[in-house]
Amino acid sequence: MLEGVIFNGRRKIIVQIIVTLIAAVFFGTNRGDAAKRFDLSEFDGPKMKDLYYVITRDMDAALLAMSTDRLDVLPNIYRPVDVDRLRADGEAELSMAASFHGFFLTFNTRKFPWDQKALRQAAAQVVERRKWVRDLFSGYCEPMSSFLPAISPFCDTDALSPPRGADEARKRLEEAGWTWNRSGWLVTPDGRELPTTKILCPPSSVAATSTEIAALFAEALISIGVPSEIEPLDFQTMLARVDVGDFDACTNAWTMSRDPDVLYSFYHSSMDVEGGYNISGISDRELDEALSELRYAPDESAAREASSRSQRLLAGLCPVIPLYSRYSISAMSKNWDGIFETDRNTSDNLMTLISMTPKGGGERPIYWNIQEELRTLNPLVSSTAYDWEVLGTIYDTLMSVDPYTFEDMPWLAEKWSIETGEKGSVLNFTLRGGLAWQDGRPLTVEDVAYSIQFIKDNSVPRFFDSVKDIESIEYDKDARTLRVTMSNVSYWHLHNIGGSVLVMPKHILENVPDWRAWQPGNRPHKALDGTELTELIGSGPFTFRESRTGEYVHMTRNENYFLFRKEAR
Repeated sequence: MLEGVIFNGRRKIIVQIIVTLIAAVFFGTNRGDAAKRFDLSEFDGPKMKDLYYVITRDMDAALLAMSTDRLDVLPNIYRPVDVDRLRADGEAELSMAASFHGFFLTFNTRKFPWDQKALRQAAAQVVERRKWVRDLFSGYCEPMSSFLPAISPFCDTDALSPPRGADEARKRLEEAGWTWNRSGWLVTPDGRELPTTKILCPPSSVAATSTEIAALFAEALISIGVPSEIEPLDFQTMLARVDVGDFDACTNAWTMSRDPDVLYSFYHSSMDVEGGYNISGISDRELDEALSELRYAPDESAAREASSRSQRLLAGLCPVIPLYSRYSISAMSKNWDGIFETDRNTSDNLMTLISMTPKGGGERPIYWNIQEELRTLNPLVSSTAYDWEVLGTIYDTLMSVDPYTFEDMPWLAEKWSIETGEKGSVLNFTLRGGLAWQDGRPLTVEDVAYSIQFIKDNSVPRFFDSVKDIESIEYDKDARTLRVTMSNVSYWHLHNIGGSVLVMPKHILENVPDWRAWQPGNRPHKALDGTELTELIGSGPFTFRESRTGEYVHMTRNENYFLFRKEAR
């Protein structure tokens, strides 16, 4: 995948240079990691026994906690004033990297008036993304030029046309047959007046910039005759409404993957299901065809062509308006050693969590900030980044991504291969030996097969697009091998099965009565040694112990973790 980054064009290289220079000037680092490869043998951990995810919604309170040693890690810093304050304070190490983050303004295309393409196109013309991003983020975010972030080697930087202002937008509407009533509000070509568009967003106390962007968007819509206002909501309430399509427009952000077939998940009509990723509800035959070509591209060349075509079709349909991609910025207390970071990853990552130790030695808990209340710790339905801060330390996948190169990296699977035929393909995985669950029971390929089959049989929306093309699953428990036969060929099948689908314990899943309502953190479960745990059991580095609403989530070290080297203790 490294070649894809290098040959994605001059602008992509410039973006990476700019990010590196900003990091060097403001954060005192220019690591030059491009030629490195990740070596798992260098890691042994987790080193610390206790981890507390501290829920601090107010950024000023989080900054105070950092300065008084009540927080060790503060991720997802986005306000320039906070970066400046941390730099001036000098009590934390700051790191910065380009990211796969994307922030969007999303329309509900299922209902009037945002089912009208001409209106969406006009709205896109009045969003001054460069000015808004410059004024709000002072250079710590980059305006998006397409539907994938600039760090993606598949980003089509020419997909979006620059905004042309209210006059041009009104002219476009007039040419399409729209008019304005005596009050200056838009009227459709068939005589319908527009209801007030309510733009859902988090409250300013949680995400001040999102609220301000929603307000700027409302003003922009009013400038072309669309009655609009913002509707700040508690984050969980907002997500619940968006999940069922109960909104006009909303702000939303995604942390996307390195693969461009995330576009299929976000915009293919088959993904418009309750709790699915196609929250705009866009449905267009030509777009579906292009996205299907992307999803089932047999090679990189075909994938690039389909990716570009999809982005250009999206630019015309305007189900969402891409706004900005945030640079990842995190702060780490200077009281810790073992911090891991690269020119593509800030210090708030899994390897840091595994290897960090207090300077001077000893043992003490890690305090890691989460900026919003958790929605649910059900891994089958959870969709927020805040939930996955916790769930990502509990559950693993077969493959991971090299933090230096973004290439494939062995994880629970020690190796894999692909067999490609005329009509389908076969993915072969070999599991590492000696793997175990957090409750001490052995982790086998039977668990992996059961996890994948469970998701497919139950059409779990969050993962279904990864597994829906599976034809059969076979495994050999003694040989630790898994064989997944796909009904077609796709460049992305390996990543979708190996890197996206969670590996969960069969002995837990087979006793789940209702996967949608499942609350594993509230259901007791005993480990083999009699320790009282919950059903929130995975194979990751930390085991769930307790969650207190509005306060913290307590985790303890998983001594069955495959990177925890007991012989070193």
